[in-house]
Amino acid sequence: MTPLHFTFSSAFILGLMGLAFHRTHLLSALLCLEGMMLSLFIATALWSLQLESTAYSAAPMLLLAFSACEASAGLALLVATARTHGTDHLQNLNLLQC
Repeated sequence: MTPLHFTFSSAFILGLMGLAFHRTHLLSALLCLEGMMLSLFIATALWSLQLESTAYSAAPMLLLAFSACEASAGLALLVATARTHGTDHLQNLNLLQC
């Protein structure tokens, strides 16, 4: 494994571990998801550059578009949660309650 591949895989694993083990605030969970998506974007962009094929050149842009949609939906949920509950603590949210 090259140092470049190790860097991006460790960035993805760190984002995943932050999402799994540090779930106190909704904002920190969203930031971990964004870090994971950014590492995936850079990895797919470098992968398409290494293959030198035009068939895979659209994959990073598609991933970036989905990442932007995910970020906007996450921020909308964060604002709605902060308005209704007054905080973004994940322990205070109950999915079974209307």
